[in-house]
Amino acid sequence: MQTITLNNGLQMPILGYGTFQIEPKETQKCVEEALELGYRHIDTAAAYQNESELGAALKSSGLKREEIFITTKLWVNDVSEEGAKKGFENSLKNLGLDYIDLYLIHMPYNDIYGAWRTLSKLYKEGKIKALGVSNFLPDRITDFCLHNQIRPAINQIEIHPFYQNTYAQSINENLDVKVMSWASFAEGKNKIFSNEILKNIGKKYGKSPAQVILRWLLERGIPVIPKSVRKEKMRENVNIFDFNLDSNDMAKIACLEQNKSYFVMPNNPQHTQWIIQGKKIIDGKAVE
Repeated sequence: MQTITLNNGLQMPILGYGTFQIEPKETQKCVEEALELGYRHIDTAAAYQNESELGAALKSSGLKREEIFITTKLWVNDVSEEGAKKGFENSLKNLGLDYIDLYLIHMPYNDIYGAWRTLSKLYKEGKIKALGVSNFLPDRITDFCLHNQIRPAINQIEIHPFYQNTYAQSINENLDVKVMSWASFAEGKNKIFSNEILKNIGKKYGKSPAQVILRWLLERGIPVIPKSVRKEKMRENVNIFDFNLDSNDMAKIACLEQNKSYFVMPNNPQHTQWIIQGKKIIDGKAVE
């Protein structure tokens, strides 16, 4: 598995397996299959409520701890100086681990600076190998980096062919922060898997639109964490290291840009209120 180097020197697999929206009862089996297929980076979060099942899969895999890279995230209600330690320890216990490779503040809400002070201490103690954030827009990540001694290694943000976020990537990279893509397939919206441009590019290489999307992200130096509960799709998603896109391919995909989020926007006051209230947001609407 190819790796990238984070700003503290840590090596991270550039392709991982995401567990967002995987039911807890399915998580152990799915993660076991992902590890069997060669994935070595697994992404989860306290908010996904499947950390314990992921931990069980790690234990049953027989792999050495240092062979697996684990990312998890601190949820909004624990984002404070005191809450961060509690949230971290809960995740550590649920995962059954002694340390976490990459620990992210999941949303830019609550006392992010107080939480970062606590997480920085845990990082210096070696309990966290790298710190990061998620869903920090360009203005917020800039302010955050300029006011903290330890800068985030990763900012996990929405990136897919319809919302390419090139400006956000450039801002983060200028701050020495790597962006990581979530919702790389736009969760299937706008008929992304039957898009003619992606299909035609795929035909050149004998690859699917999904593989083209993942390769496009890797060509941009963006780590990615695709999710599937089907083993054959997991196998397809990991099979992207035997071809490269050329400049014409990249230019064609650039034309798919719509420059708008398909999901939750942290700068939308209504979305912010709903998230803090613990409501799910689907297609821009709160769902009880």
